[in-house]
Amino acid sequence: MIMAEAEKTVRTLTGRVVSDKMDKTITVLIERRVKHPIYGKYVKRSTKLHAHDENNQCHIGDKVSIRETRPLAKTKSWALVEVLERAVEV
Repeated sequence: MIMAEAEKTVRTLTGRVVSDKMDKTITVLIERRVKHPIYGKYVKRSTKLHAHDENNQCHIGDKVSIRETRPLAKTKSWALVEVLERAVEV
């Protein structure tokens, strides 16, 4: 009996970089809209995730795509896929 290799789906999220002060790590703010269970109004909910940025290429305000990976540190289990949009330089 041959076991079929199951393709694991990789979770990817999109968000904004809110901190790049750590070496090879960025903090990404993920915002989502959730419907309130009683009132029915859509409310913004947010999550901050630490992501691995190997080349330190991201800066605050960049819109990025991240994917789930193996744990790289106590709080870091996401990795940068690509920078979708650069922040406006002032």
